[in-house]
Amino acid sequence: DKNGKPAEYSKDNVPLQVKKHLKISLAGVQEGDFTFVMGFPGRNWRYMIADEVEERMQTTNFMRQHVRGARQKVLMEQMLKDPAVRIHYASKYASSANYWKNAIGMNEGLIRLNVLDTKRAQQEELLARGREKGDDSYQKAFDEIRSIVSHRRDALYHQQAINEALVTALDFMRIPSTTELVTALKSKDKEQIKEAKLKLKKEGDKYFASVPFPDVERMVAKEMLKTYANYIPAEQRINIFEIINSRFKGSIDAFVDACFEHSIFGNPKNFEKFIKKPSLYKIGYDWMVLFKYSVTDGILKTAIAMKEANQNYDAAHKVWVKGMMDMRQEKGTPIYPDANSTLRLTYGQVLSYEPADGVVYDAHTTLKGVMEKEDQGNWEFVVPQKLKELYKSQDYGRYGKNGEMPVCFIVNTDNTGGNSGSPVFNSKGQLVGTAFDRNFEGLTGDIAFRPSSQRAACVDIRYTLFIIDKYAGASHIIDELSIE
Repeated sequence: DKNGKPAEYSKDNVPLQVKKHLKISLAGVQEGDFTFVMGFPGRNWRYMIADEVEERMQTTNFMRQHVRGARQKVLMEQMLKDPAVRIHYASKYASSANYWKNAIGMNEGLIRLNVLDTKRAQQEELLARGREKGDDSYQKAFDEIRSIVSHRRDALYHQQAINEALVTALDFMRIPSTTELVTALKSKDKEQIKEAKLKLKKEGDKYFASVPFPDVERMVAKEMLKTYANYIPAEQRINIFEIINSRFKGSIDAFVDACFEHSIFGNPKNFEKFIKKPSLYKIGYDWMVLFKYSVTDGILKTAIAMKEANQNYDAAHKVWVKGMMDMRQEKGTPIYPDANSTLRLTYGQVLSYEPADGVVYDAHTTLKGVMEKEDQGNWEFVVPQKLKELYKSQDYGRYGKNGEMPVCFIVNTDNTGGNSGSPVFNSKGQLVGTAFDRNFEGLTGDIAFRPSSQRAACVDIRYTLFIIDKYAGASHIIDELSIE
């Protein structure tokens, strides 16, 4: 509102007035320039022991790579066939692919950089220091963590399989809850039943609006259930597989088809018919409802198993981290805690790098590169016509430099997952870019930071302004910025 307080919409509201705000530099950055990044990264795990790194590679990253890869293959095949499907699933596909690439890059990087050997050497050094000082606390903490990792292995593996293949991947896991209607039907209270039906109708309509391509969802569901079954032994699978085996002769395809053809939430027609005449029997034997309950039960069981296995982890990890930090302090090595969604500052330089022999990546890219990478057959590399026209006329305004339009640059700052969108500053504290990604070779950064190979990819603020001003024609936004 006009007093600077959060408020509901009103024509009297005004933009928030602050004492200080960021100033933008149009000077750009050059190779070797100092930069720093401030933001709220998610989490990293720099103090893992080797067993935990192996666990990350063989469970979380393994499942993300193989399960998401299988789902993305199905989605991409359908997205290429139909523009409407492509538009609907573009964001979901990109979100999935983001951590799919992260998992692949991290595992490859951990192997390439011999991180496991480095971790084992660090472990032995700390344990040896403890023995020299007659302090067995590090050994006890180390043994406890190893024991925990061993005990939780199967539960974590199954938990990741459920999350990746059945929770994250399947939109029909979001079918509305029938709990309130069940309670109402059991009460036989007409008014209560009426209210529960109206609520479920509203939630059901919202659900169906969110899944406009049921045939695609059906294909994804079949692939995901098969992928889950491929990685989890029969005796450990969620209990819906007992129904698949007994009622559908083990056919996942037949079960999924039954879900979409006969379930309450399989299609709008079935849902409308059910809402008109709901019954406890129909809910109790509905395939989609039973599937959701089964997945939820699997999540709960693996969560309980993980909680039991991890009950002594925090105490042991605290001792281990203290030992590692004390050892680093004695050696004069930089000490810092893991990221945990708090405001962090990381600094470095604008630097090119060489990921392999004979391969060099420059520190800067330009709009020319965008045009060179254009691929009309690949939706990720389609260049809008207006952007082509601006490039052809070189209508860059004050944002270009020497006839080129800067687009991105890379820096060797210690960015981690969650830093996307963090502001990048120059030595004067002026905004010069926005961090949005890491290089493929630097995806090990959540576990092990290597300045020689890790780079943060940043969009040049001049390109951002160019898109706002020249491409979008939103000069009124430019007028509100402090540009130097």
